[in-house]
Amino acid sequence: MASRLNPYLSFGGDARQAMEFYREVFGGTLSLNTYAEFGQADSPEADKIMHGMLETPSGFTLMGADTPPDMDHTPGNNFSISLSGDDDTELRDYWEKLSADGSVSVPLERQMWGDVFGMCTDRFGIPWMVNISRPQS
Repeated sequence: MASRLNPYLSFGGDARQAMEFYREVFGGTLSLNTYAEFGQADSPEADKIMHGMLETPSGFTLMGADTPPDMDHTPGNNFSISLSGDDDTELRDYWEKLSADGSVSVPLERQMWGDVFGMCTDRFGIPWMVNISRPQS
């Protein structure tokens, strides 16, 4: 799979409704995963969206999720740029360059869903999410 760059939006509890709205606007295929599906069935956020992805017929990709309770949701600053794919070397190189002289909020490491993931803000204040997909068997 080629690496992909797209916006990632954060919502204050209405990610499901927002992503369904964007599907109505742009068409396409929408996948939504809740916190419960990733092992947090007993949390108050169990039915909230941990990850959503809309892929449109025009080739657009839009991702979004409900902001986790330990993070601030600030309308106007509720986006990141997502880099994802399965080329470990390429994506780690992007990560190193983006995080240099910036700040790391989530280290680039294996996560509960099996992928390697990290979050950083570059030296210009732009937030980035890097996800390296686990090899498909």
